[in-house]
Amino acid sequence: MPKILFRSTNNKAKPASFKEALLRGQAPDYGLYMPVNIPKMAKEEINSFKNKGYYNIAFDIAKRFIGDEIADEELKRLAKDAYNFDIPLEKVKENLYIMRLDRGPTASFKDFAARLMARLMHYFASKENKKLTVLVATSGDTGGAVADAFYGLDNVNVIVLFPEKEVTGRQRKQMTTLGRNIKALAVKGKFDDCQALVKRAFNDKELSGLNLTSANSINFGRLLPQAVYYFYAYSKLAEANEKIIFSVPSGNFGNLMGGVIAREMGLPVEKFIVAVNENDEFPDFLKSGSYKAVVPSRKCSSNAMNVGHPSNLARLIDLYGGWLYDERNEKGEVVKKGILRKKPDMEKLRKDFVSFSISNEEANKTIKNAYEKYKILLEPHGAVGFAALEKAKISKDKLVVCLETADPAKFPDEIKKVLGIEPKVPKSLAGLDNKEEKFEVISNDYGEFKKKIKR
Repeated sequence: MPKILFRSTNNKAKPASFKEALLRGQAPDYGLYMPVNIPKMAKEEINSFKNKGYYNIAFDIAKRFIGDEIADEELKRLAKDAYNFDIPLEKVKENLYIMRLDRGPTASFKDFAARLMARLMHYFASKENKKLTVLVATSGDTGGAVADAFYGLDNVNVIVLFPEKEVTGRQRKQMTTLGRNIKALAVKGKFDDCQALVKRAFNDKELSGLNLTSANSINFGRLLPQAVYYFYAYSKLAEANEKIIFSVPSGNFGNLMGGVIAREMGLPVEKFIVAVNENDEFPDFLKSGSYKAVVPSRKCSSNAMNVGHPSNLARLIDLYGGWLYDERNEKGEVVKKGILRKKPDMEKLRKDFVSFSISNEEANKTIKNAYEKYKILLEPHGAVGFAALEKAKISKDKLVVCLETADPAKFPDEIKKVLGIEPKVPKSLAGLDNKEEKFEVISNDYGEFKKKIKR
């Protein structure tokens, strides 16, 4: 297979290998890495996935980007080790399915990305005898999934930042009860503030000796594994060459970009329904053609989607011929978010994507209706996806998959408020409520954060 190189969306950094893009996380020019060429798959290859297990599909997709940087047998072993849980495709009605991505060790779809990424990072770091420091900003589920995936690895330290007031108790405890090589910091601010601190640290020369890397979806190593479950759903549900529509709950747009990469590889996706909560910067952008970040981000029950300026929007706009970036001063501080220097092909964007903003009230109504009408239990993020699908008014003969991104037990207060029932706690969350927490609270100040990293 030809070697895939990765370029920056800001086009000012040298192309990188997969390993370099993975271990750097963010390009030196503050851009995000994208493949110079996205490998294409023939229809016959995609149709052959029908008889393959999940980890085999993951190996096949990953191999096309990693090439010979990891031997086939080793990569297959890493994929098999990462994916040892179920991926249910739950039928709602004719042609409509929910893909439950909540059966991993932290009951979140973030397990799909974090587990393979952790194994890839550990492999490369071990080969070079490197010690890595992984920085991750989380709006809810990423932190727990990354903490679990990297826990106990002797050559990796993880520092997780989360907005102090915007995660549920169970989400927080997944980050704060592990200890050892996992450090948790509660930031007095929003997710966008946490993300800005992390991005700035990567290009801080005083921290270069710490081998900083990212486990956020700014890292292409997070997106690559997320492309796999789109292929998996198609392989199990579609007839040969049939087109499919996905409704994707979207916050930082990593989940969506995984699907877009799958489509660019050849998966016959007719359309993506981009479901956002009250942070409505993307549906507004599709309508007007002008981009404006939501600052500060709006707090919603679907807290993992409380993102007012999605990082991966830079990748999406880049793919459609545009350029979106953040203006920074000499210190690397963002002085203006989301400058649209070059417009993407808006006509094509509007053809390929439709987007809806769902309020808390609408999400709760959807949870209630889905439970009463279909006996399906959704949590707030899945409800946003389901509500957006209903607004899209897709023809009944179209094959549609709605992504459910977390177990309802991670949001017990919201479920009890809407339905009056206690969601069943899965094994992955059992006993979590009684574990002792350890974390620090810091201000939204880069100087303070930098001291914590050094320590």
